[in-house]
Amino acid sequence: MNEIEQFLQALQTRHLSTHTLAAYRRDLIHFQTWCTRQQKSLADITQPGPIRRYLSDSHRQGLSATSLQRHLSCLRRFYQYRLKQNLCTQDPTTGVRAPKAQRKLPASLDVDQMTRLVQLPCQQPADYRDRAILELFYATGLRLSELTALNISDLHQHAGILKVTGKGSKQRQVMLGRQANQAIQAWLRVRDKLAADGEVAAFVGQRGRRFSQRSIQRMVQQRAIQQGMPRHVHPHMLRHAFASHLLASSGDLRAVQDLLGHADINTTQIYTHLDYQHLAQVYDQTHPRAHRSPDHSKQET
Repeated sequence: MNEIEQFLQALQTRHLSTHTLAAYRRDLIHFQTWCTRQQKSLADITQPGPIRRYLSDSHRQGLSATSLQRHLSCLRRFYQYRLKQNLCTQDPTTGVRAPKAQRKLPASLDVDQMTRLVQLPCQQPADYRDRAILELFYATGLRLSELTALNISDLHQHAGILKVTGKGSKQRQVMLGRQANQAIQAWLRVRDKLAADGEVAAFVGQRGRRFSQRSIQRMVQQRAIQQGMPRHVHPHMLRHAFASHLLASSGDLRAVQDLLGHADINTTQIYTHLDYQHLAQVYDQTHPRAHRSPDHSKQET
């Protein structure tokens, strides 16, 4: 087994997702290929210089700042692993910085748009399922992977609480609002009409098995079009709506961090920028002093 596979095998004990492990494998193979062109092996890299040249070369080849940050993070983890295994005496990534990525604010929906989306008319079992999913996204801010993984046993409607397993297999509890609770109860009353015998998933597709992430993405997009939404809507946008609307009402960043399951509050802070962007837009559109003629603006100093 080569060094890369040994490293990835060691990471599996830390409950990293298959997507993360696959990304690490790709990034390390990419770096290994670069090393080979430099007539070096992974073990030959002992100083920051080659790491900086690798990032610079990758940037010239078109890798974005976000991708370069991920590559550097992977290399840091890899060489820290080698240090712990006494395979090297120093970490060549020490002091190396990747370029900062431009921070993009997440797309979101306003309260009226979210209200229209979740007020889905229900006739068939699939309608009740989809409304429950939409209400659940908006009421809890769940990640798509978290909602897909829900089982019947995770639902505790009587207490208005939902048990969620998030990134890194970390569990947290989130509150369910009255509307989400009612939507879930309505879905559970008709769930047997869709679910296969013995299926434990909270939400199932037409074949009676667990609803896949791709199927939920398609459903959200189709239901948004059905409800007259003006643009492409995806599950993560509903998570953003939950966070930004809750933060705008409460101003409690720590509470929003806990409910979203963010390990780092810096990740949550993007919603303060999103809220400010919304306020600035409202100001520009409504305040009588926000619109000034070009001639008048030139006279001011």
